[in-house]
Amino acid sequence: MKIGAKTKVDDLIKKYPFLLDSLADLSPGFSKLRSPVLRKTIGRVATLQQVAGFGDRPLPDLLQKIQGEIKRVAGEEVVIEMGDPTPEPIVAKDARLEVLKDIIRELHQGGDLEEQKKRFAELIKDARPTEIAEMEQRLIEEGLPEEEVKRLCDVHVQVFKESLEDRILPTAIPGHPLHTLTAENRALEKILGEIKVLLDRFSTAGDGATIRRLRSDLRSRLEKLGEVEKHYLKKENQLFPLLEARGVSGPSKVMWAIHDDVRALLREFGGLIDAEKVPELVAAGSRLTEMMADMIYKEEKIMFPMSLETLNEEDWARVKKGEEEIGYAWVTPGTEWKPAVRAEDLAPLPEYRRPEASLSLDTGELTREQVNLLLKNLPLDVTFVDGKDTVRYYSAGPERIFPRSPAIIGRKVQNCHPPNSVHMVNRILEAFRSGERNVAEFWIELKGRFIHIRYFAVRDRDGRYRGCLEVSQDVTAIRELRGEQRLLDWK
Repeated sequence: MKIGAKTKVDDLIKKYPFLLDSLADLSPGFSKLRSPVLRKTIGRVATLQQVAGFGDRPLPDLLQKIQGEIKRVAGEEVVIEMGDPTPEPIVAKDARLEVLKDIIRELHQGGDLEEQKKRFAELIKDARPTEIAEMEQRLIEEGLPEEEVKRLCDVHVQVFKESLEDRILPTAIPGHPLHTLTAENRALEKILGEIKVLLDRFSTAGDGATIRRLRSDLRSRLEKLGEVEKHYLKKENQLFPLLEARGVSGPSKVMWAIHDDVRALLREFGGLIDAEKVPELVAAGSRLTEMMADMIYKEEKIMFPMSLETLNEEDWARVKKGEEEIGYAWVTPGTEWKPAVRAEDLAPLPEYRRPEASLSLDTGELTREQVNLLLKNLPLDVTFVDGKDTVRYYSAGPERIFPRSPAIIGRKVQNCHPPNSVHMVNRILEAFRSGERNVAEFWIELKGRFIHIRYFAVRDRDGRYRGCLEVSQDVTAIRELRGEQRLLDWK
């Protein structure tokens, strides 16, 4: 028997099963091979050279230990033939994913970043954005909290950065949604650069007049920066649901959570501009610009290439239709790209199945057109979620309070909310479904308006839960009413 750098772990353990325990005793890292999943993926295709990094053991030392163990237990002489010790990248998809997941798990448990970068360079090196996205999703499905994946996001991008840097940015024809999103990023980078210059001047400004001028300039840039909301909404309402429909949800959840971190930091930064706390203002502004620049990198190196690989022409036509409703940040989209499918000919989302509509109602009969007009002209926003937590309808009135797009139809309502508020959504739906509650209500102040938001359990005649109705209304003017008005007061 000969063993060396190129010996397959699977072949070795099949011939000498006792080595599984022996390897585990050598190093905690090798105990991972006890996992059936790892043995079927990494173990089946990996060589001793490739897995040496798992146990943080030099290859010559590992080979000698194996040689001695086979002699001790089986009484057989084993010859070591080192051969070429240069690690070869793992090419089997499942094995590559397991290596990626293991690297992130090691970081999650406090592993050394440089060591894991070295493992990545030796074993994977050319990871595709879709592999990184699938790795994130599988970690979430296997129980790693989304918040923890988000926390590690910057770290694991550092691990994969060299591989990502080698990839050419995806290009698209002007007018294609990705071309527009990329153009928005270039505009965003310019604003972030201007804010950085102003923050540097704050640190050295000596007189009050200079500081007042800098504050005014900073407020102006912050107002422009607020346009990023349209950019994020297009991702949340257009790209994310379509990727979910194609089975890719993990990265979207992580990225949405980071969007919300940016939004919170934008509010904090805005509140500090007029405060007499220059160091805090500079620190918050630096964190904000760095976080937003990192988001651009993640979009263009991971999210956009993954989207191009995952979505088809119909999907992009659907994105185009939705982005026109949400709007554009800082740029005017090109017109060269024309989707092959007309917006009016688009099929429903893959997971969406339109329920049969009955127009014979309890207290009257309405045509389809009348039902549509009635709901569109309600003086409030209505969204209906069915008994399986799937969004089935929203009223597209002329002045919506909260943005919606057709892409949410057929989507789970939990995926239509930021990760940090999903627990509240589930609490309401569980209480409705169990019969514990029938109404939940909130009220907030938004851009100088007072918004009343109510959720109602929808039940059939037998009291069975059939869904949830969300009603949002701007009640600013209603709150200000006094006395009575019994006569028509048109002017």
